Amino acid sequence: MNHILIVDDETEIREALEEILREEGYAVTTAATGEEAVTLIADAAYDVVLLDIWLPDRDGLEVLKDIYALEGKPEVIIISGHGTIETAVRATKLGAFDFLEKPLSMDRTLILVKNAIDARRLRHENQEYHRQLNATTPITGESVPVKALRQQIKLMAPTNGRVLIFGESGCGKELIARAIHAGSPRRDRVFIELNCAAIPEDFIESELFGYRHGAVSGEAPEKRGTFERADGGTLFLDEVGDMSLKMQAKVLRALDEGRFTPVGATSPVQVDVRVVAATNKDLEEEIARGNFREDFFYRLNVIPFFVPPLRERKEDIPLLAREFLREFGREYGRPRIEIADEAVAVLKQYHWPGNVRELKNVIERVLILNPQALRIERRHLPMLIYRGSGKKGEEFSTLHQAREAYERDYILKKIDDCHGNVSRAAEALGLERSHLYRKMKSLGISVRE
Repeated sequence: MNHILIVDDETEIREALEEILREEGYAVTTAATGEEAVTLIADAAYDVVLLDIWLPDRDGLEVLKDIYALEGKPEVIIISGHGTIETAVRATKLGAFDFLEKPLSMDRTLILVKNAIDARRLRHENQEYHRQLNATTPITGESVPVKALRQQIKLMAPTNGRVLIFGESGCGKELIARAIHAGSPRRDRVFIELNCAAIPEDFIESELFGYRHGAVSGEAPEKRGTFERADGGTLFLDEVGDMSLKMQAKVLRALDEGRFTPVGATSPVQVDVRVVAATNKDLEEEIARGNFREDFFYRLNVIPFFVPPLRERKEDIPLLAREFLREFGREYGRPRIEIADEAVAVLKQYHWPGNVRELKNVIERVLILNPQALRIERRHLPMLIYRGSGKKGEEFSTLHQAREAYERDYILKKIDDCHGNVSRAAEALGLERSHLYRKMKSLGISVRE
């Protein structure tokens, strides 16, 4: 249900417009002054404002400017009396959708309101579409798993089949979902994302299905849910394994019927949505525990995708690291920054429990902490990467071997931090210079290394 605000100081006009718009199924709020109107628009979402150009407290053009300065601005239709057409034309040049001349024609009023609502919807969809285009990132990598993923996307994206993406946190499930949308016939419509784990249980129903006027106290008069906003496009349900059984049942019904009833509404809304879901959980195990509905699983799992963790495609790490360097280099005004082969080798030795997201965070952190560096060296990498590099603990046959491996990496890191100056490294380690040389010799570390 769309929400209309009528701003006019004449009671008869407000009441007549309110009556006819409510009969057409719109939610309607009225205001008699410009100040009241601006306050209402700042507190709630409106699709269209019918704004009288002459108001008792303020000039209508000033009110128009204030409205357009607010976030999520509505379309504004100016109401002008006799002799104010020139002012109305000025208002349209300032961005008003159109104008109505008094005495009002109700037929023309309804046509303009409908056209304004359609224009606002298209504007928002276009903005969302361009935002998504600008945010689109290619699936980087030349490993066998990534090549297989790209081939699977190429085959499955053009269909309308529902997709369920499996993978650990941070491995790029959202990127796969966006690539599926970009390769589908719905690419010119919106891609809407909802993280099911980030929404409290009390609010997820209104996030998914929206609500109508008066259904949720203390909130905006109405809200379009993600299902309705994604109509004609793709809805990405991230971390769907965290959705409650109650909500699983409601989403399942919406998928089966292609329609749902918003909270507080009396009639259902029909939608055409392709659902792509993702999870970092083993849903078959969750089904066995009674935490996930089996019928819901089979509705979602028409086309399964498995995204490998970064540790299973380490040959992609150099490509990803250099891509993130370019991305953050542009963002921080350092477009030509490079990374040394020795630093890449350390990155490839680390096991990356946080996957691609962790690698991206590490690259950004290194750039921020080394603002003068034009080349990322081994010494610039955080200590965590060194601790996690090399052999895993279970691969050492003795505790002595594990301790030596850690000491070697730690000493190398300190020497790198001191730009190869062994005396300064010894001071940083709290050792005599001769003691450090003996330790280096016992660990097989040369000064050149």
